[in-house]
Order: sequence, then structure tokens, then C-alpha cells
Amino acid sequence: MIRDFLVWLATQVGKGPGEYDPSWSEALASTLNVWGLLEGTHVLSLMLFAGTIFLVDFRLLGWGFRRTPVSVISDRVLPLTVFGFLLMVTTGLLLFYAKPLLYYHNLWFRLKLIFLAVAAINIFVFHFRVQKDRDAWDTAEKPPAKARLSATVSILSWIAVITFGRFIAYDWFECGKPLPHWANVAQECAISERGAIDLTEMTK
Repeated sequence: MIRDFLVWLATQVGKGPGEYDPSWSEALASTLNVWGLLEGTHVLSLMLFAGTIFLVDFRLLGWGFRRTPVSVISDRVLPLTVFGFLLMVTTGLLLFYAKPLLYYHNLWFRLKLIFLAVAAINIFVFHFRVQKDRDAWDTAEKPPAKARLSATVSILSWIAVITFGRFIAYDWFECGKPLPHWANVAQECAISERGAIDLTEMTK
């Protein structure tokens, strides 16, 4: 069902009346300059977003800015965090829209989404649970264990998001190549345009 929707999104939305008229998705993917601008902006906005979050995380871990209250650092970087988030999401959605099927069947993209979910859940837990009693440890050089744990999860998950996002550019596990069975299953290669070639079957 998801793939059917993505096929429609990629090939039908915005398509002109002519047989060879591109859809909006195909037109966006074929514009080299716009694509490069989107990709570059996405990377820079991700760096801005994650960088400001890391500043707060380092303070929560007691690795830096120990004499500055957590609330002060958080409030100072919040506008940049929000700006980076909005720009990152906008460019990310446009990049996905340009090549939805390519990303859908990409192992690295799926792993990126998993860790994005982990990072998002951690943000909600921190804001609605962990920092409820922030006034009690706002000025502490070393915040309590629950705050440090949240900061650790945040750093690791965003590093994973950045790493897997970078790996998307490589075709190590591209559908249509001889791959281990688990990789074909994880990417749903069997229903992709390139199909699935199972290494296990080839060695029998």
C-alpha cells in the first residue's frame, strides 16, 4: 500500500497531458541545480539543528559550560534549533518527494528513519518528563542521571541519523545487486523495480 502511494506520488502528481510530460517529482529530480541546492541546504540545516542540540547535550553531560545554567543555554540556542529543524524538514521532504521509490527501497534511509524516531521520542521524553524538575538541577555542574541519559541517547541517535544519511549516497546494498537475504527483505527488494537477487540462492 505504501509503495503504491509512492508510485502515484512519483509518477502521477502534477503530470501533464502528454505521454512524456514529467510529474512534479520527476521534474524536481531532473533539475540538477535545484537538487544540489536542496541537498546542500539539507545537510547544512541538519548540522545547525544537531549542533545546537549537541551544545545543550554537552551541558547536560557536564562536559562544558558547567557554570552556565542549562535553561540559559537552551533558551539561547532554541531559535537556531527551531530554524534549523524547519529548514531540515522542508528540504528533507522535498528530497524525498523527488525520489520516493529510491529512498523507500534504501536500507540506509530506513535506518535513518528509525533513529530519527528514536531522537524524536527522546526529545518528547526530555521535555515532558526529564526536565519537569529542572529548577532543582538547572545550575548543577553535573545534572542528574536521567538528564545525562537523555543527552547520551540524543547524541548517539543524531550521530546515527547523520551517518546513515551520508551512507544513502552509496549503493552497497542497492536492490538488483546480489545481496544477503536479510538485506533484500529489509529493503523489500522483491517488489522494487530492480528486483531481488539473493546471494544465498546463487551459492546453492
